[in-house]
Amino acid sequence: MKRALAQTATLTAALLAAGAEALPDRKALAQTADRSAMESPPQADHPYVGLWVTEDGRIRHELLPNDRYVEARGNREKAYQGRYRVTGNHIDYWDDTSFTADGVFIDGVLHHAGMILHRRR
Repeated sequence: MKRALAQTATLTAALLAAGAEALPDRKALAQTADRSAMESPPQADHPYVGLWVTEDGRIRHELLPNDRYVEARGNREKAYQGRYRVTGNHIDYWDDTSFTADGVFIDGVLHHAGMILHRRR
């Protein structure tokens, strides 16, 4: 986190030196900091890596070993994509379009945004 803050401060200082008109909005700076903070060693051996599916099969979350996820909805195989981080039994999602969400794993079941997803092997 300290590294992310230092990178953001360095970026801000460089932009200030270039002139106020070159400054990005706060959202862009926050996204840069969020992405930097998310950089961590991959969780390839994490027990939650894999495919998680709703009972009707409509929603599918594939948690990839490189800390990325792909969410399919119905026939849309890549409806959402982004990064994720698992801490204990909690999962945080950062979609590539800046949408954020979270969920929790309880007794081998992923509870996310009112949905219940089961592991598919």
